[in-house]
Amino acid sequence: MDCASPASAQPPSTLGGPGWSRRLDSHAAESRAGRIWARCGYRSEVDPLRAVLLARPPDSMGAVTDPGAQLMTGRVDLGRLRAQTDAVADAFREEGVTVHVTAPPPDTPPNVIFLRDLFLVTPEGAVLGRTASAQRAGEERHAALALAEAGVPILHTVRGTASFEGADALWIDEGTVLVGTGFRTDRAGGAALRQVLAEQRAEVLPVPLGPGVQHLLGSLVPVDARRALLHGAAATDELRAALAARDYELLEFEPDEEVVGRRSLNVVTLAPGKVLMPDGCPRTRRRLESAGIETKAVDVGEYVRAAGALGCLTGILHRSASS
Repeated sequence: MDCASPASAQPPSTLGGPGWSRRLDSHAAESRAGRIWARCGYRSEVDPLRAVLLARPPDSMGAVTDPGAQLMTGRVDLGRLRAQTDAVADAFREEGVTVHVTAPPPDTPPNVIFLRDLFLVTPEGAVLGRTASAQRAGEERHAALALAEAGVPILHTVRGTASFEGADALWIDEGTVLVGTGFRTDRAGGAALRQVLAEQRAEVLPVPLGPGVQHLLGSLVPVDARRALLHGAAATDELRAALAARDYELLEFEPDEEVVGRRSLNVVTLAPGKVLMPDGCPRTRRRLESAGIETKAVDVGEYVRAAGALGCLTGILHRSASS
């Protein structure tokens, strides 16, 4: 008896027969729809903020006895730091922002609280960074878990000996990302980002960072269409030229005690012309408001002791002009 299937029999669904449905949408379309993946990404640093990722400070932060060995400027009170994390989350929620809070394991490297450094979310998903310092090695793993939990696809993981930190990447127009190159992000890291963004019809423009600058975000903060805050002493000629070529209006600040000591320019743009900034910086706040920029402040003093502030601790997941 011949046990073979008749020639006219249809294949099973696993081979494309009845019941099989072909996946038709592209990854980009699926990301935009927000059903399979979370809506994420952005092409503007000033579009209304829709979703962020924060890290609850791990127990390891309270165990730091040598701040310099952990890239910090002073010892941090873990209880106060966690209270400030909660206050930052509340400040975002009051603005209608979806806040995802990840809780890394107790032994996670303490600087994991600065999530902006660990990834960049492009319009189609995240590029996972690779930190330059040995103290922060492995933080990327926890960022990857948190991104997955938030429904954000990971498009690329920077690897080899390259280094890339997300705070070195800023959109200055819808087709161009400035990448600050220095001791945190190297040329190979910038090249890895260029490869991913080329598929999304975006260009990477590298600019060298000056001495004493941690990240590009420490020098430049877009706050409105073609308008940005600039830490004048940290800005290189190449950075100024890139901004001038795009007709940016610059609100320039000198390196006073607020800018340097309290990180008053380490802000998060909530919407065009509106920022969330560190509390306790009255001169900077008056200057911003006199320039027509609406401000909201929250205490991040413990983060400042850890050598960061609002821009550093906030992982940007989604910005969009439409809700």
